[in-house]
Amino acid sequence: MDPTARLPEALVEQAREFSDGTRTPVDPRDASTVVLLRDGDGKEGGVEVYLLRRSRGMAFAGGFCVFPGGGVDPRDFEHEIGWVGPTAEEWALQLDTTPEHARALVCAAVRETFEESGVLLAGPTSDSVVDDTTGDDWEADRHRLEARELAFTDFLQQRGLKLRTDLLQWWGTWVTPVFEPKRYDTRFFVAELPEGQVTRDVSSESDHVVWLPVRDAIDAVDAGTMAMLPPTYATCLELYDLATAGDALGAATSKDRTPVLPEMQVDADGGYLHLPERLVALGESVARRRAAAS
Repeated sequence: MDPTARLPEALVEQAREFSDGTRTPVDPRDASTVVLLRDGDGKEGGVEVYLLRRSRGMAFAGGFCVFPGGGVDPRDFEHEIGWVGPTAEEWALQLDTTPEHARALVCAAVRETFEESGVLLAGPTSDSVVDDTTGDDWEADRHRLEARELAFTDFLQQRGLKLRTDLLQWWGTWVTPVFEPKRYDTRFFVAELPEGQVTRDVSSESDHVVWLPVRDAIDAVDAGTMAMLPPTYATCLELYDLATAGDALGAATSKDRTPVLPEMQVDADGGYLHLPERLVALGESVARRRAAAS
């Protein structure tokens, strides 16, 4: 990632207002994002990710390509549901929070993935996943979930489904900078597209969806033909050396998952975003390899 990239002057001035106390930062809202993966050609940068381009009129990240995700619904906390994989207590240890909060974050990850891609990480038994969610009845429920007319916990209970949390791995956490008017404390998870399921262009918040090898996504951002926020771009960089979706899930537990809170640094030439050195070095490494491959 380019540590010298300059930010718009309007954003720099906004950051100054927060640093001098003119404006008060808002508390970040809990959110969950799922990086849906599928195998590509097995070459460097070949693992594929599912991306949605948020509609340009959206108040947050309009026009940017993102992974499926969104804010935690208070009803994600509501009641016990069928649960497969690490317990809420085990997730809490990973995410450094309470079991109730961890359960809501995991529920939000699976719910938002279904709402924004049609992919559902749940099944009727502890070793199965629903194989088709394209029917009219599924779509009606998805619309009700998206409109917050139906709680996700009720949806699962009514359909007799168990949440397959064993299909998720926590990838890391990003917190929106304090100078942004909308802020999120977002947990990133990775999951492989279940066999038999298909992604669909269904989200009311996006105007385009695509599966891309991470190398193509990185190249498009570097060329200026695709817009991504730093967390999405950094995640693509982190996936660059992983040949398959299974490799990515296996790598999650050994990677650096220290929460990232970017900060604005201001000098005589303007402002730039300060990111962890490990991500800057990774960006430089991938850029050199992409240049050599072209």
